[in-house]
Amino acid sequence: MAQFELRKKQLEELSAQLVYIAAEKRQGIWRPGKYLARHPISFPFLLDEDRSVSQAYGVYQPFARDAFRIAHPATLVVDRKGLVQSIYLGAGQTDRSDLDALLDKVRQSVADRRSNSGTPG
Repeated sequence: MAQFELRKKQLEELSAQLVYIAAEKRQGIWRPGKYLARHPISFPFLLDEDRSVSQAYGVYQPFARDAFRIAHPATLVVDRKGLVQSIYLGAGQTDRSDLDALLDKVRQSVADRRSNSGTPG
């Protein structure tokens, strides 16, 4: 999460919004409330306590060597119409999307939106 905080200004310049979603119960083993109190973030943080969002996007991981009933780390680029333009699915719990590649995908989505609308913004 810290790497996204460092790029907050770039995301704002692209009119992009970031939301964290964790397949975790509020009182689960990782205690997300306590973690966020120690590591504050500026983006919304949502809990997918029943795993329905993780399952809907195909990132739910019922069992793996490094996971049990949680989601693969995933990064989705969703356009303003709610359509998923890109998805990065981590191979394991420490595998994350390359931030520069993610920003390039967001830039491309913004450019596509602008060219399809015929307006500059």
